[in-house]
Amino acid sequence: MSYAGQQDLIDRFGAGELQELADRDNDGVIDAAVVADALADADALIDSYIAGRYDLPLAATPPRLIDVASDIGRYKLYKDEPTETVATRYKDAVSFLRDVSAGKASLDVGGAAPPAAAGGDTVRTSGDGRAFTAADMEGF
Repeated sequence: MSYAGQQDLIDRFGAGELQELADRDNDGVIDAAVVADALADADALIDSYIAGRYDLPLAATPPRLIDVASDIGRYKLYKDEPTETVATRYKDAVSFLRDVSAGKASLDVGGAAPPAAAGGDTVRTSGDGRAFTAADMEGF
């Protein structure tokens, strides 16, 4: 499952920028394979952060993940130094994914709640009571 597609990048950043970044053979046409590779890298990064909290593949792509995948994919398309804006958006996307992974943020996955985190400081036990009481130990 891909979180974003080529059209999502065009809608967000414009066909001109995408052509400039993904026309590797200089024929004036966006190379779909180049875009697909960048978006596959974005998907892999996203999955690495959310797999611990959500069952993959997700039933539907939350709108926030389309934004995140688009920002990461755009960053991956830069062969050299990305612009400051592109780098900042990439860092913000990864920061959001870290928050999701840590349970500080969540994804709207159609009403499905993320699994409850294990842990806590409380230990619960059950049993028949004390094995030895003061009366049982009298004389020892």
